[in-house]
Amino acid sequence: MSGFIVKLIVCPISVILASWIFPNVNFAAWYQPIIIGVVLAVIGYYMEVGMLRKNTNWVSTAIDFVVTTLVVYFGAMLFNGTHVTFWGAVLTGIIIGITEIFQHYWLLGSGRVDKEEPLTD
Repeated sequence: MSGFIVKLIVCPISVILASWIFPNVNFAAWYQPIIIGVVLAVIGYYMEVGMLRKNTNWVSTAIDFVVTTLVVYFGAMLFNGTHVTFWGAVLTGIIIGITEIFQHYWLLGSGRVDKEEPLTD
């Protein structure tokens, strides 16, 4: 649960940061990047629960990047007056991907997720 709380804080802040830094990430209202960030946090949490293991750390981070890019790009289309280019979404995905690296190491190191792949026969 603490991983989810961290995501609820980090993802919206990262999207807001991207909208301040990159000219091709432009939200029309202050609440729009927060909504996108919360959606990313929920999706990211369930992806971590489903796939994050010690031997899938980098694969999980790469998938987080792809999903973040798609959610930011297509999610921004749902808001009036918001303009996010594909490259802006990619840059936002890179920012969140970098934060995910640290979050994954923290989750794996603290034992908050399973460290080994479950045995299947």
